[in-house]
Amino acid sequence: MLGYSRQPVISLRGVCFEYAHGGFSLNVGELTVASGTRAAAIGPSGSGKTTLLNLISGIERPGSGEVSTAGVRVDRLSSAGRRSFRITTIGFVFQEFLLLEYLDVLDNILYPYRLHPELRLDASVRSRARQLASDLGLAELLARRPSELSQGERQRVAIARALVTAPSLILADEPTGNLDPATKQQALDLLFEQCEARSTTLLMVTHDHGLLDQFAQIVDVEALGPAEA
Repeated sequence: MLGYSRQPVISLRGVCFEYAHGGFSLNVGELTVASGTRAAAIGPSGSGKTTLLNLISGIERPGSGEVSTAGVRVDRLSSAGRRSFRITTIGFVFQEFLLLEYLDVLDNILYPYRLHPELRLDASVRSRARQLASDLGLAELLARRPSELSQGERQRVAIARALVTAPSLILADEPTGNLDPATKQQALDLLFEQCEARSTTLLMVTHDHGLLDQFAQIVDVEALGPAEA
């Protein structure tokens, strides 16, 4: 994982993207997010917030422009290369949690290690997963299935899963949208605490402007501006 510095973990320049079926495009003249920064992406529905995360992570490739994430030009990678990069470098937290019911909590946390041979599941990784679970208040729940957990507990499992690979970057897409206000702030506090402890960069999509004073950088997707000619 990258140590704390002011070097950008996210850098987009002159990016133009349009879905093949048309009807939506996203242009980014310039965007940088420095290492260790806690940033929020805002904008109305349909403005391209999730698309921005997809470009940063290499799920989508721009038609033109440069996308660098953790020092890697992801726009230049092959499809297989971008998938490998996502699994080994980025942690994801989603609104729907996306936990697997056939796995218990511990194996859900460790799930990224099932996805790529470069991630070796050894005793140190299991120890890290158990420590994350303890830090997030899940130590007594490791043998349970997701259906046996509360919404807040499921979100904490999702946060632990995102952090278990010691990623340089966490991308979170409305991660508290399904939580009640009290549980929402608790989950956010845990996410912020864990990212800060590891100097992990966080970019989080949110519609809740009441949360914005908790972020060091605000990315207004509508105001990113067109790519320069």
